[in-house]
Amino acid sequence: MAAGSSRVKLDLNSPEFQEVFFGLELSELKQIVGSLRRLRELDWNPVYRCTGFKWEAIRHIRTPNGATAYSLRLSEKIRAIAYRDGDFLRIISLHPDHDSAYRR
Repeated sequence: MAAGSSRVKLDLNSPEFQEVFFGLELSELKQIVGSLRRLRELDWNPVYRCTGFKWEAIRHIRTPNGATAYSLRLSEKIRAIAYRDGDFLRIISLHPDHDSAYRR
């Protein structure tokens, strides 16, 4: 790990995230878990540049710590809304309909 770099830690404790996550079909669940595993293996320095997640800032969503909320792609059809809190990526919600991530 480079100096000043730290691994991404995931917070998946949001009830809104869990409600959708536990209701996913097995094939979708495998894709999401694979993406979460990849996120967890990254350091924070390159995580925003990782093009596969297609990070998009969502400025109208307020986070508890004032950080920018992001929409990120976890599968072909599912996006998550998350924000950074120290070393944690706090995932707020999952959206099987991409467009619904932006209407939150």
